[in-house]
Amino acid sequence: MKLVVIGVGQCGGRIADEFARLNMKARSQRGMDIITGAFAVNADIADLSGLSRIKPDYQHRILIGSRKTGGHGVGKINELGAEIAKEDADKVIDAIITTRRLTEADAFLLIAGAGGGTGSGAIPVLTQQIKERFTDKPVYDLIILPFEHEEATEERTTYNAATCLKSSYLVADAVILVDNQRYISKESSIGNNLSKINALIVKPFYNLLCAGEEKSPKYIGAKLLDAGDIIQTLVGWTIISYSEVHISALKFLFDRAPDFRKRASETQKGTQAMDAAMSRLSLKCDPGDAKRALYLVTAPAREMSVDLLKELGVHLKNLAPEAIIRSGDYPRSKDSVDVSVILSELSDVAKIRGYFTKTLSLISSMQKRQEGIESDRLGIDISLKDIPSLL
Repeated sequence: MKLVVIGVGQCGGRIADEFARLNMKARSQRGMDIITGAFAVNADIADLSGLSRIKPDYQHRILIGSRKTGGHGVGKINELGAEIAKEDADKVIDAIITTRRLTEADAFLLIAGAGGGTGSGAIPVLTQQIKERFTDKPVYDLIILPFEHEEATEERTTYNAATCLKSSYLVADAVILVDNQRYISKESSIGNNLSKINALIVKPFYNLLCAGEEKSPKYIGAKLLDAGDIIQTLVGWTIISYSEVHISALKFLFDRAPDFRKRASETQKGTQAMDAAMSRLSLKCDPGDAKRALYLVTAPAREMSVDLLKELGVHLKNLAPEAIIRSGDYPRSKDSVDVSVILSELSDVAKIRGYFTKTLSLISSMQKRQEGIESDRLGIDISLKDIPSLL
């Protein structure tokens, strides 16, 4: 599957930069392209300047809203981000049209942080504009949720997240959700190194995008998973995951438990990798709420069998009994069993529901505060009329 990737705002631009790096990796290691165009859209010149892999020309690093922001961002006011995106959407559309290999792309992927200003406000507007212009390709939004400390200390972050998520859900073919906090808690050694977190966010897409672009017969799976399978899976709220279990580590595990080793097989290796993937979902959810799901097994050809795919399918069906499940194998890995998982068309996501609930309360509080301010101003005006004027 090939994507046109558009990062919006600081967070989105940096992750789009990681997708550009991922394409360089696919080209050098596997001789293929999975990203036909990578763009960054921002109202802040400094953020655009900080990217390293997206081409530095004005057609790939697109500055919007300079008349209103002076090139210094929108100050976390996502309504302003939406406004300047509407005004300058033609810049983005014109840049996309100039992409030489646009016709090869299977879909668009727009990326933004939900809690910011430019990305949060602009991503639903640009999604709508691109869908109206390019009607033959699906448009997906990859939205990064804020850290817990941001939600706890900044009311505006929660408000931005809720309005961004609602707006994107109304226009995008699918909204892929990523919780920044999941990566912090899971990989504590990373700390606050955002570049490494961004790399972890992008990593689950690698095998999924590469599998359908293979040309060499020895790397094409017996059950090929290509762009059509992914497009049919991605609908509405979506969560993605990936796990990598080294075969040597699995053998060591089996050696430690002789009774278990006797019952060990390729299917159990795959099940362990699937369990690891389900524990590393990009956002905590109940898999039982998914109506569509997909899994891809990437492993040495000798480690894969019909029984492995069947066992994994049964295992995922038990976790997501209501889901239509698609699957595939990809004989590419040398020394590990990798499992990529997508859960889509989720009927409920507690984290998102929480944003909406908190924002409704926040709006009510803001209205009350505004009424109080207006009342205080009125009180000053009433007192003011009784004070003699020197003019």
